[in-house]
Amino acid sequence: MRRRDFLAGGALAGLSWRAARATPPAARVIIVGGGFAGSCCALRLRELSPRSAITLLDPQAEYITCPMSDAVLVGLRDLKTITVGRTGLERAGVRFLPAAVTGIDAAQHRVRLAAGPSLPYDRLVVAPGIRLLFGTPVGYDAAAAQQLPHAWQAGPQTVLLLRQLQAMADGGVVAISVPTGLMRCPPGPYERASLIAGWLQQHRPRSKVLIFDANNHFPRQDVFTRAWQELYPNMIEWLPPAAGGAVTRVDAARRMLFSSSGAHPVAVANVIPPQAPGQLAADVGLASGHGWCPVDPLSFGSQLLPDVHVIGDACIAGAMPKAASAAMSQARRCAQAISAALGASATPAPPLESVCYSMLSADSAFAIEARFAVEAHDIRQLSGNPATDGAPSAQRARQAQEWYATLRTQCFGA
Repeated sequence: MRRRDFLAGGALAGLSWRAARATPPAARVIIVGGGFAGSCCALRLRELSPRSAITLLDPQAEYITCPMSDAVLVGLRDLKTITVGRTGLERAGVRFLPAAVTGIDAAQHRVRLAAGPSLPYDRLVVAPGIRLLFGTPVGYDAAAAQQLPHAWQAGPQTVLLLRQLQAMADGGVVAISVPTGLMRCPPGPYERASLIAGWLQQHRPRSKVLIFDANNHFPRQDVFTRAWQELYPNMIEWLPPAAGGAVTRVDAARRMLFSSSGAHPVAVANVIPPQAPGQLAADVGLASGHGWCPVDPLSFGSQLLPDVHVIGDACIAGAMPKAASAAMSQARRCAQAISAALGASATPAPPLESVCYSMLSADSAFAIEARFAVEAHDIRQLSGNPATDGAPSAQRARQAQEWYATLRTQCFGA
């Protein structure tokens, strides 16, 4: 070998060594929680920050979606059609680990697992969803939920409520108890009442639905009430607090609900308890004194722990509802903020928005759409939104199915 070739080779090797030294190591991003928010954030980060190592942790290999679970209750779908796996995420390059997180060491940037060694991270996203606050109403605990299902976390409870509806005799009452306070999918109980009434109309025509509501108003009350009068006359009765709507106690064994108006025996009772962020948020110090998780509305970074972000139902997101589409929007905004912080190519911050379809029957639905902006360190709803929440129609029912399919694709790659 000639001397100049040797020197040139050495110089190239030196350049390669220096280039390798100059290239920063891949950032490690861990996402805890594989629902709509966490899974969507993982997919979007994979796109925006391709050099980063993205790991999604969730103890469940499959996720059963709350959207469209009411359709399962009345036979319009089955549970398999609202169940998604993790293969779409893995195809996209997201590492999925079926693991439960038990703690966060924010100082050391590590997450502790129920089994196995702790994992290091540079950025952490927590999407813990909700937990149900058993004990309200009095007598409603996990055991009582086996007699009076909440079905507010889709899966076995959905099947239990379905079987109770199928087993009830004609002429019975189906009660839905709605809690006060922040909750997942605020229009959900009223969609559920609509679809159950439609099923009763076909299969138990002498039965009715009573909505025991701890709230004085509910989302798009005008649209729901008008639809009930047209589709299900005299089949759905809404009871506000002044009419004894706030359930204070239950007797699960006798299927009895108690309120200020007395004792109410029913054939089927769907008791939805109050809600709070998933237990992990409370355990690791992400939740504030009033229960939910405060975040920076620009990045969804936690206000309580550094380099940790909280998205989805658990976070305080101003005017944004606790809904799947809102969770997807937050996930995208969070992913953009993290990728920018990690030095990836800058991209415009995606809009904050939500759209929620409420089914009134198998072939009728309406939509509630909203857009939001960060103003004065808060997320506020923009005025002048498109009027997509008007009269129910068959077209809206078709759009609801398309909307759900899009959510699955964009959040789970499925």
